[in-house]
Amino acid sequence: MQLSGAEIICECLLEQGVDTVFGYPGGAALNTYDALYKYSDKINHILTAHEQGASHAADGYARATGKTGVVITTSGPGATNIVTGIATANIDSIPIVAITGNVTTDQLGRDSFQEVDIVNIVKPITKASFLVEKVEDLAPTLRKAFEIAQSGRKGPVLVDVPKDVTANKTEFEVVKPKEVERVSIKNPEKIKKVQNMIRNAKQPIIYAGGGIISANATEIFKKFAELTDIPVCCSLMGLGCIPADHPLCMGNIGMHGGYETGMATDKCDLIIACGARFSDRVAGDRDKFGAQAEIVQLEIDEKEINKNVKVSEYVLGDLEYILEALCDGMEQQNHAEWLETLGEWKHYLDNKIPADDKYPQPKEILGALNEIKSDDDIVATDVGQHQMWVAQFNKAQTPRTLLTSGGLGTMGFGMGAAIGAQTAHPDKRVVLVTGDGSFHMNLNELVTMKSYDLPVVILVMNNTVLGMVRQWQKLFYGNRFSQTDPHRATDFVALANAFGIDGMRINTKEDIKPVLEKAFALNKPVLVDCRISPDQNVLPMIPPGKTVNEIITEM
Repeated sequence: MQLSGAEIICECLLEQGVDTVFGYPGGAALNTYDALYKYSDKINHILTAHEQGASHAADGYARATGKTGVVITTSGPGATNIVTGIATANIDSIPIVAITGNVTTDQLGRDSFQEVDIVNIVKPITKASFLVEKVEDLAPTLRKAFEIAQSGRKGPVLVDVPKDVTANKTEFEVVKPKEVERVSIKNPEKIKKVQNMIRNAKQPIIYAGGGIISANATEIFKKFAELTDIPVCCSLMGLGCIPADHPLCMGNIGMHGGYETGMATDKCDLIIACGARFSDRVAGDRDKFGAQAEIVQLEIDEKEINKNVKVSEYVLGDLEYILEALCDGMEQQNHAEWLETLGEWKHYLDNKIPADDKYPQPKEILGALNEIKSDDDIVATDVGQHQMWVAQFNKAQTPRTLLTSGGLGTMGFGMGAAIGAQTAHPDKRVVLVTGDGSFHMNLNELVTMKSYDLPVVILVMNNTVLGMVRQWQKLFYGNRFSQTDPHRATDFVALANAFGIDGMRINTKEDIKPVLEKAFALNKPVLVDCRISPDQNVLPMIPPGKTVNEIITEM
């Protein structure tokens, strides 16, 4: 059948099982949006307040479902406004497809109105980017984009479509999508060697990264951890790969991880990195990280092997296949004495957090949240102190229930991510935990939450300062608080009301439980302004270049 390029875009989305897209219209994308109007009974379009919000929403949709998120924008600023969202998805290995409009092919390269070379702009932050110059190439390119986004180490792909390509017609036939080919184990001879390393270890740990969740390998991972009886230290992206209340779960590792995970890293004799990349926020001084231990890396991306930390052995391939192979023939291990030692370390920092009778504490707010929300409810965050408190105190029991910008650290990510997650899971409750600094970045998306009646509960950890940067200034810059005490007078409850959203306040410890219960009882968007102390720090605060032992001795 003869279809226009715009209709082909819609047909290809349906081929790929896409039922929801996020975006913002504009001149170069008008043909596509006209087609979306005709396909509105099959494809749900969420109009955000800004293209960046749309890109984060597509990302949040992908994180919450494992499917490919889709964002559609116009050319020029419409395209450049999603660059931060693409970079966020790229470093966290999140599959999204961005479809941008552009000027007509005869106007390309002439500095035409709202023209930008988005394909080359995003090349360093995508798995692939394509410019489609003929309508005949459109369907094959879109199919390729979805295949690339989900294959191997997942990530974003951009397809730029000039306006005349969306207007022109060509023959189109529906094609069943190819099943994504999974990566087999590239060096299976290493499996037995790694098994023997596990058998010989007395004090092993697993460093669990987001690759476990990305590979949908959480069930086999849990089996592997239980079979080997190895404690699990999770990166920010790995939280939820094993239930937070599991006896083997030690919680977050790295700069703002627990004392027990830091000590475990310094005292273990074997580190098994599963789908993790040894980021600076985890490894600190990479020459010292696990220097006393053998390190094994289980990874799908060959470029990550020995990139940040030198490893003793590695196994390359799909993580689910690797973990299945490691479980095959492995006897039940026992590390009871090592686990007992870790348990003793677990509460070391409890008395290091100063009591504060004047303000509610983040630990108390998040503790109450754990009691009220269900295990399948989703928590999204922005970036800053609140993000680290969530990593420390939120109990992520199931995968894909914690959505956070791990690698890029994108302030303003949370609003879009919460929109995407709530759209994907209307039967669940999504909670956005943000800070007043991050919230100011993309608060315009309140209008999107209200327009679509998305029942997101927004908790603004409001300390009136840019807390994380201020904490660094306190610890390392002699209390010189340069531009981190902005003296903003924003009334978040009044702001929420202006958008038509209910606003509430938590000013005292006594407010916490009843206010959160009232917020959850409302089946609509609600914002809670949570006043916390500007002097509330995140512990233990291990900067890159330090080890946990060095920091503890300084405390």
